[in-house]
Amino acid sequence: MSPLLRRKSPEPADRTVTLVGKPGCHLCDEAREVLVRVTAELGATFEEKDITRDEELYRRYWEQIPVTLIDGRQHDFWRVDENRLRKALGA
Repeated sequence: MSPLLRRKSPEPADRTVTLVGKPGCHLCDEAREVLVRVTAELGATFEEKDITRDEELYRRYWEQIPVTLIDGRQHDFWRVDENRLRKALGA
């Protein structure tokens, strides 16, 4: 394929990682630790969404929390694999 036709992967600093979870969730706490560390190191944006405050997120992800999204697309659930996250962010 021509280099001109290839899509350039976004830089980690241009990515947004979202943790979908709820208060009091120990798996969410563990996921947050990894996500905060990796996003800070790579310069990606980190945000959290509380599943108990969003009906759509609740319907979609209730049985999978914590859920990790990268740029709005589901990446992981239950546990965060740090190496897999780094690869997905282009590191």
